[in-house]
Amino acid sequence: MKAIQVKQGGGPEVMQLVELPIPEPKANEAVVKLAASGVNFIDVYVREGRYKAPLPVVPGQEGAGVVTAVGADVHSVKPGDRVAWCSVLGTYAEYASVPADRLVPIPNGVNDQQAAAAMLQGMTAHYLSHDTYPLKQGETALVHAAAGGVGLLLVQMAHNIGARVIATVSTDEKAQLARGAGAHEVILYSKSDFEAETRRLTGGKGVDVVYDSVGKTTFEKGLSVLRPRKMMVLFGGSSGAVPPFDPMVLAQKGSLYVTRPTLVAYIATREELLARSSAVFSMVSAGKLKLRIAHTYPLAEAQQAHRDLEARKTTGKLLLIP
Repeated sequence: MKAIQVKQGGGPEVMQLVELPIPEPKANEAVVKLAASGVNFIDVYVREGRYKAPLPVVPGQEGAGVVTAVGADVHSVKPGDRVAWCSVLGTYAEYASVPADRLVPIPNGVNDQQAAAAMLQGMTAHYLSHDTYPLKQGETALVHAAAGGVGLLLVQMAHNIGARVIATVSTDEKAQLARGAGAHEVILYSKSDFEAETRRLTGGKGVDVVYDSVGKTTFEKGLSVLRPRKMMVLFGGSSGAVPPFDPMVLAQKGSLYVTRPTLVAYIATREELLARSSAVFSMVSAGKLKLRIAHTYPLAEAQQAHRDLEARKTTGKLLLIP
């Protein structure tokens, strides 16, 4: 089978197209023929070596396809089943062997590309808005990077809950996308100070929650736009890591909460994985969650997909097609 392999950490050029044997399933695994693989920033971190993985490694942690073989003791899936998964390495390939308890069924109303696009980012947006800080109708949320892969989905979910959404983006084009997803107000942080604008838009009261995937350049000001006893949800660091800070700042700004969640902790059990993926797929099939698949690349063009992702040339989701 064809696969992308990384033998040493580095830039996009370290990802090479190679021939590897089709995997054989172990006792608790299923082999899946991939129809699509999601491209995510975590793949960049694995490629660079920031996230450690045994080398050589096939990157990619999100995919969808059809089961072709199962190992002993696997009863949850069978050959021919359409399945999707995330948070398991090895999806930049034509076939992948995946722990069966990490596979979820794809419903009839969702195609394979939609399933691959919805797993990691869709479930992330779901846990952020429904569990980490469970948004309520009438509350106000500030969503940074609102035209990004998670951002567009998070804005839609927050809007559907009935929350007021203030979005930050960098360009007029991205502002249009954020408004189309349901943002009530959009701040171009390249032209305006988002702290001052958020204060103005909320009449000085601030917001109930900040969903921040940017990190270094937005975190401190984000704390300053929160209402007392409300929450900063830091779920990424596209601008860099947040510097260390004195927790006393949280007291001074109104007994604030800060959390740094990850998807893995919110799909830790199979029951939670099935419930969360089912909720996201139901939104997709019902038309309540619109996925923006920005670009699809042949597997051989994985290097270009990473270049485009890192250059922030894209909005929405990128997919590799084996």
